[in-house]
Amino acid sequence: MLAFSQNDRMNFREYCQFLYYVSKIGLGTTREFIMMNMSERIDRRQQEDRAELAELISSLVPNDGIIEPISGLRLTRASAPTDRIHAVAKPCFCVIAQGAKEVYLGESVYRYDIEKYLLTTIEVPVTGRVVDASKDRPYLALRVEIDPKEVGSAMIEAGLPAPSGQSDARAVIVSPLDSGLLDTTVRLLRLLLPPTESRVLIPVVRAELVLRLLIGEQGVRLRHLSLHGGHSDRISQALERLRNDFDQPLSIEALAKDLGMSSSGFHHHFKAVTDMSPLQFQKQIRLQEARRLMLGENLDAASAGYRVGYDDASHFSRDYKRLFGNSPARDAERLRTMVAAD
Repeated sequence: MLAFSQNDRMNFREYCQFLYYVSKIGLGTTREFIMMNMSERIDRRQQEDRAELAELISSLVPNDGIIEPISGLRLTRASAPTDRIHAVAKPCFCVIAQGAKEVYLGESVYRYDIEKYLLTTIEVPVTGRVVDASKDRPYLALRVEIDPKEVGSAMIEAGLPAPSGQSDARAVIVSPLDSGLLDTTVRLLRLLLPPTESRVLIPVVRAELVLRLLIGEQGVRLRHLSLHGGHSDRISQALERLRNDFDQPLSIEALAKDLGMSSSGFHHHFKAVTDMSPLQFQKQIRLQEARRLMLGENLDAASAGYRVGYDDASHFSRDYKRLFGNSPARDAERLRTMVAAD
């Protein structure tokens, strides 16, 4: 079985470049000189990869909007900065080829651009907005959803241990995009152009992408996706309960007891993962569902609030305006107008 250490970060192409320099210059050449030349070539290759990534996304998404050419892979283009968009983020790997974006989770703000990637390991409600985009240089990005089964399989194949229950398990993180991850991302998008090969090769490149994430800087955090029995697994169970039963009254004591945790311990670990308290999490899920009901099922504000668990219409309206910036009725009218215009 092939095992990767945390420091196994040099990809095969970089290793070949090293051998090339040794063969051309000789073994007597200093390591510093060889590594300097390798670094220059790697930097140049990264610039080429970034340019190609932007070209690929631009060709696949010629107009502003979002497309999903294959299941679990989403491409986005925007020619101007956007307002905040509320959504529930799934476990995913996000890369920007051009522009920049900010993602808000609880009280934390995560900004990333062409030199960084965003990793989400737990399904949580977030707010995001494009902050750098123009007609001449539109925002271009991709998102690859990550299946916990993919992570578990890659860990077994690579002989990677499960993380300890005490390690950092935050749901969202931003990290530098290294040359290996960038190269794998570019090769994944290339496969969308000749569709005859994509069905066979895309799963292979996706598996490589997951492996690179696992042996990279945020690998320990990603391994929490396959963790069972520790604090992260219990918080994942709690999140699923809250998503499924969002319209029911929430008892922190009862939920913590069901998970085999103290109330204070549960609250502490929940906030460490989500940047929110359980009540804040439930409130965001309720309000996003109410918004969907008003827009998708044409419910009025009072009915939508009642459906998601609010007994007091005025309380619902206050919470809704605090999150979305408008009263329920005004926000629903604005969204319907936007949909009709599209």
